[in-house]
Amino acid sequence: MHILLIHQAFATVAEPGGTRHHEIARYLSARGHKVTIIASPISYLTGDISQGEDPQEPEQTAVAGIRIIRAYTYPALHRSFIHRVFSFLSFMITSFFIGLSVREVDLVWGTSPPIFQSITAWLLARLNNTPFLLEIRDLWPAFAIQVGVLRQPFLVRASEWLEKFLYQHADRVIVNSPGFIDHVTARGAGKVDVVPNGADTQMFDPQARGEDFRQENQIQDKFIALYAGAHGLSNDLGVVLEAAQKLEDREEILILLLGDGKEKPALQARAKAMQLRNVKFLPPIPKMKIPAALAAADACIAILKPIPLYGTVYPNKVFDYMAAGRPVILAMQGVIQEVIESAGAGIPVLPGDPASLESAIRHLADHPELRAQMGSDGREYVLTHFDRPAQAEKFIKILENMIELNKV
Repeated sequence: MHILLIHQAFATVAEPGGTRHHEIARYLSARGHKVTIIASPISYLTGDISQGEDPQEPEQTAVAGIRIIRAYTYPALHRSFIHRVFSFLSFMITSFFIGLSVREVDLVWGTSPPIFQSITAWLLARLNNTPFLLEIRDLWPAFAIQVGVLRQPFLVRASEWLEKFLYQHADRVIVNSPGFIDHVTARGAGKVDVVPNGADTQMFDPQARGEDFRQENQIQDKFIALYAGAHGLSNDLGVVLEAAQKLEDREEILILLLGDGKEKPALQARAKAMQLRNVKFLPPIPKMKIPAALAAADACIAILKPIPLYGTVYPNKVFDYMAAGRPVILAMQGVIQEVIESAGAGIPVLPGDPASLESAIRHLADHPELRAQMGSDGREYVLTHFDRPAQAEKFIKILENMIELNKV
């Protein structure tokens, strides 16, 4: 079969960002299927030009049966909300015209957010008389409304209408968290499957200590509490800075913030104004280098703003932390807290509360045996419930079933 994926934020394992789609595409290719991906040349995480294939390790990204086409996208992704919308709309248009030239497609796969690209996927599917699969990775526009990014009444109504239209016109909907099911079905989604976020455990060695990464970044002889991921409005990293201020009496503890995003310059300025010597910012790194960073960590932080709807999410980073065998300090509630508690993989803390975060970091720094046990239990839980090969197998079966039904 030939799958066409429309995905502005697509990232290969040689780029920073979420690589779930590249990993699944590689499993599809290994099964003999063909995947064409229309993606933006602008990194969704950094706003910079995408590096694409890694020239040093081309075998990691250049896979037979996978074709990546970069469509022009208005480049000012992180400048403001309006510029962001222009970026989304430009990709929606250019990806549509490129998609018209892709031949012999058996299924079109749309993914949200950003939601606009799924209009392109739906339209191409109808023009090609093929099934339309809609994958929901975030509840947009609901998240944007709760955070306060989307406030203009007309835009809110238009966005909610678009969301319902796509749910109602998708031949099948896949969500990456069970917390999304009620939301999408209440708005018209018919057949809904859960293929959760998870991790490719083969990428991670829980016994590795990340000595090279520590030496490269001059962080030897430190207890490392690592946050890896986006530095955006939703990520609430200001709370991490406040927790760091409370930890200044522990000179051996270092908080490492790895990644990029719109809020990073403001966070760096705030850390400087607070005169924090126990916080270090690092630039984003490709997914293939994330295992070395996690190996250098003693504990890992996952945090979102204390917004009720964020209780529905399954963040990718949490499963990577667990796969690396590192205890998770979880400043989130809801379905992901249930995972951490079921696995015994870390310490849930109250979202938005620097004191709770500080206390958890201190506790793990003082109890190495507990860290080791939580890390081991977390990895075992991911192997059993959230390993990428099993998820990819479920995803592939859904695609194959949709295509077979379309031939009847």
